[in-house]
Amino acid sequence: MTDDLVFYTHPMSRGRIVRWMLEEVGAPYRTELLGYGDTMKGEAYRAVNPMGKVPALCHGATTVTEVAAILAYLADRFPEAGLAPEPAAADRGPYYRWLFFSAGPLEAAVTNKVLGVTVPDEPRMRGMVGYGSLEAVLDTLEGAVAGAEYVAGGRFSAADLYLAAHLGWGMQFGTIPKRPAFETYAGRHLARPAAVRAREIDDGLLAQQAGGA
Repeated sequence: MTDDLVFYTHPMSRGRIVRWMLEEVGAPYRTELLGYGDTMKGEAYRAVNPMGKVPALCHGATTVTEVAAILAYLADRFPEAGLAPEPAAADRGPYYRWLFFSAGPLEAAVTNKVLGVTVPDEPRMRGMVGYGSLEAVLDTLEGAVAGAEYVAGGRFSAADLYLAAHLGWGMQFGTIPKRPAFETYAGRHLARPAAVRAREIDDGLLAQQAGGA
């Protein structure tokens, strides 16, 4: 039943990452499109996510919000897709590390850059910021992906998906520098058939919205 997985999103949101994951998983799902400032903040959707933001995923009686949580949930709920190492595998550690590195230090550092937030150089103040500095985040990430096809063992995982999506989006809009290691790593994964399908779906929805405006 397509109603078993219900995906709440907007085609120009972080939901694009979840769309890619859903296409990788291959299970049928239904998309519920929400508008910024109207249905997204409405009472009906706030019953799903009180934050009034997308994406969100409902799977039967289970509701999951936050991109990293949704990716981790789908990887574990649909193990046949092979998007996470086995729970007892040694690669599970790096998988969690880089999945949540994207959700934490990377997103926070890039967001602060976009907003013009500068962390003071005073050591005590810098220590209060979990990511330390944008350069530290980018250098750490470059060390993880340079010359590496995957960040968690020898196969593609949800951690690669999240990192590649962040890097691709950031380099496209100039919030992340186009370092060669980033371009190689992200380009490889963004060319996956599921990633291409997901972009085509969301780009088509954007075109429909523009045509109906």
